[in-house]
Amino acid sequence: MQAVQTPVPPAVPSLPVQALRPRRARRGGDGCELHPASADRPLRALVVTGSVGAGHNGAANELTRRLTALGLEVDCRDFLDALPRRYRRLLQDGYEFSAGKLPRFFEWLFQNEEHDSVVRSLTLHLCRLAARQLGSWTDEGWDVVVTTFPFAAQSLGMLTEDGALDTPTVCYLTDPAPHRLWVHPQVSVHLTVTEATAVEGTARYGVPMAAAGPLTPDTFAVPLSAAERAALRAELGVAEGRLLALLSTGSMGLGDVTSSVEALRTVDGATPVVLCGRNERLRRRLAALPGVVALGWRTDVPALMRAADVLVHNAGGLSLTEALVAGLPAVSYEVISGHGRANAATLAACGLAPWPREAGALAEALAAQAARGRVHLEPLPEHRQAAHVVADLARAHRRARQAPSASGGGPARGLSSRLAALARRS
Repeated sequence: MQAVQTPVPPAVPSLPVQALRPRRARRGGDGCELHPASADRPLRALVVTGSVGAGHNGAANELTRRLTALGLEVDCRDFLDALPRRYRRLLQDGYEFSAGKLPRFFEWLFQNEEHDSVVRSLTLHLCRLAARQLGSWTDEGWDVVVTTFPFAAQSLGMLTEDGALDTPTVCYLTDPAPHRLWVHPQVSVHLTVTEATAVEGTARYGVPMAAAGPLTPDTFAVPLSAAERAALRAELGVAEGRLLALLSTGSMGLGDVTSSVEALRTVDGATPVVLCGRNERLRRRLAALPGVVALGWRTDVPALMRAADVLVHNAGGLSLTEALVAGLPAVSYEVISGHGRANAATLAACGLAPWPREAGALAEALAAQAARGRVHLEPLPEHRQAAHVVADLARAHRRARQAPSASGGGPARGLSSRLAALARRS
């Protein structure tokens, strides 16, 4: 993806929708919720996320907000709620423990998901279990179903393959690096944040992917005034003229964060400001180090990114996407295993973020990235942006259901050509 210098877009008024944790499906007195489509009813979209880390929820929440602003009726639900209870904890706690404490094992799991293996078979079994409940959710008259979580993409593909789902489905990849777990040939459309991800994913898996832009709040693109920026840096204790290196560790504070901080402390003129997420133990440990600003969970990340000079990330998820919107130069360093390493490789290959492997190279990368200044992704045409692609698919599905093709093939046959056209158009 080519990064180009563009003016920061003006702020777009945000719909006052509260950031939400995806809720459980609402149920009526008969235990289910059916909404038959009609010409005068708003288009309806089901968004399925997964509460493993914060990145999938962040994209789902922003997509929900944008679809609502376009006039759709949207419900956002958590894939984990479709799993038997014992498997919910396995997915959440297993990810945090293996990625944080057993990096080699996590890398082994990640690599084995890429080919037919026992690991992949177990994962698909889990997705098949979730498909039972997910099928009851999708059988509620939706015009489109979207997911920002890879496991859900597999479940939706299974339902479509089995003939249990004829609604168009969309998988939005939140990671820079494509991975087989995100891909199912029966999912109607695969969308990515950047063109680089789309090109890599299409070439690797033979499934068409299209760049649809970032799903982050508009506030990340709004610049701070010089006075506001100076005030925030002073509040953080970053002296004038120092390089503010904002270190993101995700919502769980995973990875070898201490090594990253120690490396940043050796960089002449740099002050590390660490986002520790909800990991209070990590925050306290880093706060004891001289010259380090350790922060807990923050709600003013847009302002922090606009006050920073460079982002240092270790996973390449939501924080990296937010930095792209803010125009904040980024560096990958001490990345976590699995998707962290894969994301770093993709970002380095397309020129969005270098991946130095040792402290000396880190200093050079920080200086080079900071010298670039604010560089924003080239904006996509409106019809290619994720929310508009989803809305177009919903509209095509509604029309196909209400006006079956003259050939008698019904909505499914009439819909297929529309989906193909929209995929090419996106």
